[in-house]
Amino acid sequence: MPDHDPNGTGKFYMGREIAQVMGPGGIEWLDRANREQEEHPAEVLAALDLHPGEVVADLGAGSGYFTFRMAPKVGSTGKVLAVEIQQAMLDTLRARAAALKSTNVEVVQGTETDPHLPARSVDLVLFVDVYHELAYPFEVMTRIREALKPAGRVVFVEYRKEDPAVPIKEVHKMSVKQLEKEMNAVGLVRVRTVETLPLQHIVIFQKRN
Repeated sequence: MPDHDPNGTGKFYMGREIAQVMGPGGIEWLDRANREQEEHPAEVLAALDLHPGEVVADLGAGSGYFTFRMAPKVGSTGKVLAVEIQQAMLDTLRARAAALKSTNVEVVQGTETDPHLPARSVDLVLFVDVYHELAYPFEVMTRIREALKPAGRVVFVEYRKEDPAVPIKEVHKMSVKQLEKEMNAVGLVRVRTVETLPLQHIVIFQKRN
């Protein structure tokens, strides 16, 4: 058994310790002023290559940092499903959707094992610094795979575990190799990795044919 990290849950999956979840107290950090400078969200959005009419899911949407940036990209004919399990985050998402009059944003209450997305309904699922905190990654990703349309994609934005200089707690980082191993277990294959961000990689998967 690998060593337990004080920032981890003590539960291991495929050789990796699952990280503790950021609670609602993290909203301030999610919305911090220098996030744009640190994480370059515009580059993430460009890598997603979103189109009007698409249905995208922001899984572990938090306070909606990416939800409300994606909404204009899919337009009035598309939809962003903001999936959360924490009540404080759900309340924040609903309040922001109302304040911004984002009629194409739908807030979805998931569970630790099921994001509650309809089968074959989603063009893209985005996880931004979330996947490593999932308590039941196999169960969630199995449901995600079922929710994808035939050409649907799953995109992970995660801090680079390969780089010890990235100033994030180790248990909150993910390597491309580890992501590949875990996605292959649920029938998803890596199609592209984008390494243009300062601290994170963007790793894109699709269903195995």
